[in-house]
Amino acid sequence: MRPFTGTTLVFIGACFALVPHLALAAPGDAPTADVTATAASDSTQPPAPTAEPPAPPPQAAPPSSKVFNPDISAIGDFLGAVGKSPGGGEPSLELHEAEVGLQAIVDPYARADFFLTFANDVVGVEEGYVTFTTLPGGLLVKAGKMRDAFGKIDGMHNHVVPTTDRPIVSKNLLGGEDALADSGISVSRLIPIPGVFMEATGQVFRGESEVFKAPTRGDLAYVGHLRLYRDLSESSNVDLGGSVAYGHNGSGADTTTRLFGADATFRYKPLRRAIYHHFLARTELVWSRREAVDGPVQNAFGGYGYVEYQFSRRLFGGVRYDNSQRAEDATLRDTGGSFVLTYWPSEFSQVRGQYRHTHFGEGRTANELLFQLQFSIGAHGAHPF
Repeated sequence: MRPFTGTTLVFIGACFALVPHLALAAPGDAPTADVTATAASDSTQPPAPTAEPPAPPPQAAPPSSKVFNPDISAIGDFLGAVGKSPGGGEPSLELHEAEVGLQAIVDPYARADFFLTFANDVVGVEEGYVTFTTLPGGLLVKAGKMRDAFGKIDGMHNHVVPTTDRPIVSKNLLGGEDALADSGISVSRLIPIPGVFMEATGQVFRGESEVFKAPTRGDLAYVGHLRLYRDLSESSNVDLGGSVAYGHNGSGADTTTRLFGADATFRYKPLRRAIYHHFLARTELVWSRREAVDGPVQNAFGGYGYVEYQFSRRLFGGVRYDNSQRAEDATLRDTGGSFVLTYWPSEFSQVRGQYRHTHFGEGRTANELLFQLQFSIGAHGAHPF
């Protein structure tokens, strides 16, 4: 055996020095010249600190203003008229009405609705009532000032009426825009009948409206309404109603007025084209029996028929026929007809034009063009269907 030379001994010593570090290397990693230096540095330095998880995003505080404030809305009703009317008619231009609505939940048992009107420098309360929604027996009770439930047109606010004006029968027999609205109590209940939606409503009023005038505190006015609704198909339905009203009319201490009404509505709205087309046909008939001190009992009759068709998403057309005697003089009968075209730029505004022909009982005739612009802001709750 040849003795190890000095160079051989140095090589063997270096290999033994590298063995511990080679054992720590990952499989397949080739050792490098700086392995020893890297190992020495790792053994002397502390481990790197781990990154902290990101802080959760701040939670938004509940809007306290929304909690304590009601839903507020405002609706403007601007009217214009062209043509001569022997009956007076609307002014050439006017802000017919501005309605402000305040609506909110009172507590788990009730909600409140207020509708204030501003018209011709006069401020009034169109409606202001509280509704109790959780009473036993399925009863829905309202207390305050409210519109009456007689027929269809009486309960509508001006911005819901599909024409610029109300039918002649509403003006002649039911008191016009304000109708039988008064302070009182309303009780309604759904009556379960298979396949039919039935609602019965009874109202007791103070007796101070456009039709009823109570001479004493005990002379109250009463309104009753029965509604039947049924779906004929997935696209059509029919809505029938009967109404009755009674109260003192102020002509004498014991003179009264009785009202009887019937209404019918047919709707067609195809589900697949619901935003583009619909058809509506409605009629109301009213009988009035009015007593008077200095004359015979006046038995008057009136009604109207209205047909509406939606041509496109924003364009609607309608036709209305009017025929009504007058409550205080049934020998006079007013008739008329209207053509209506309505355009909705959006759900918050509408522009309407109407041609109206009226033949008054005295023999006079009026031909007028009416223009209407309605606009709304804020959250305005839906009205009864």
